[in-house]
Amino acid sequence: MSALVHSSTLVTAGVYLLVRINYLIVLRGWGYVLLGLGLLTITIAGAAAIFELDIKKVIALSTLRQLGVMFFSLGLGQPFIAFFHLISHAYFKAILFIAAGAIIHRVKDYQDLRKIGGGAYSLIRLGVVCLVRNLSLCGMPFISGFYSKDLILEGIIIGGPRLFVFRVGMLATGLTVVYSCRLTLGIFSIFRGREAFRREADGDSFMMFGIRVLIIPAISGGWWLRGLMRRAPLIYMG
Repeated sequence: MSALVHSSTLVTAGVYLLVRINYLIVLRGWGYVLLGLGLLTITIAGAAAIFELDIKKVIALSTLRQLGVMFFSLGLGQPFIAFFHLISHAYFKAILFIAAGAIIHRVKDYQDLRKIGGGAYSLIRLGVVCLVRNLSLCGMPFISGFYSKDLILEGIIIGGPRLFVFRVGMLATGLTVVYSCRLTLGIFSIFRGREAFRREADGDSFMMFGIRVLIIPAISGGWWLRGLMRRAPLIYMG
């Protein structure tokens, strides 16, 4: 319940409100405020996640960065795409919260990435889940996160107000790949920075069942949502 609330409900309530009143914001000429806040958020959160060592803080900064992406899309006058990304982000981020909790419990509550390593030997199923989630977060083609991020990047290229916005947006997108790969390698590298535990293994069957249910929309949910929103109007700021 905590994973679902913190990934898709609590932190995105404000974004949903801005989606509902986005047309008023753009008509009033305040879209550039959201655009600036989005650029600032995705850049600072992405850079901070690269140097963070606590696995929970990395996930929190990752969520903050995705909120910045939604703000950025709203600033470009794309409320439907922002809502699209809000839903697709909830799919793979809920899995990450559950998987991260399972990993922390499996390694006796270690949260420092310098000590969690070695999961490649004992946390195989959770490793596959985190790999799928990271590919979706990075925008791997034909996985859930790709469809919404591709539309947002198209909005930057086609309707972006200035070249500076385009460059910062591309740089911030690259930061996502960097901290996602760092998180995966830190958890599932072959080098173990802690003591080995005799009963260290993947999460229990009940938790893994929930992860299996969520991994289906994390892979194909973006394609399904893209079909539903294909006729939604797109408005780009000139």
